[in-house]
Amino acid sequence: VQLAESGGGLAQPGGSLRLSCAASGLTFSRYDMTWYRQAPGKEREPVVRISSSGGVTNFIDSVKGRFIISRDNAKNTVYLQMNSLNSEDTAVYFCKARLSSGFREYVFWGQGTQVTVSS
Repeated sequence: VQLAESGGGLAQPGGSLRLSCAASGLTFSRYDMTWYRQAPGKEREPVVRISSSGGVTNFIDSVKGRFIISRDNAKNTVYLQMNSLNSEDTAVYFCKARLSSGFREYVFWGQGTQVTVSS
């Protein structure tokens, strides 16, 4: 199983970035996909999740209305559209795939992609 994030980089305050997480080696459509982020000196925290059925859960109030998660099961890819970026969004962003099946839980992580918001 491999999760590969891309799309990170340097953005100016107020700018936008779109992150992608391409999955391989798993039945992508069965997995809930979550974007996490870890800012310098802070713990990793969940940002937003999209379930296998397409339901969206936001975990951080400050990104509601600015960050939009979506998935394309045909491409085995989950996206995070990030708008109106500010310095507090600077972090490494990770995607996580999770499937709960019976008594088993399958969890996979990507390597992360750096997002830096700075003028």
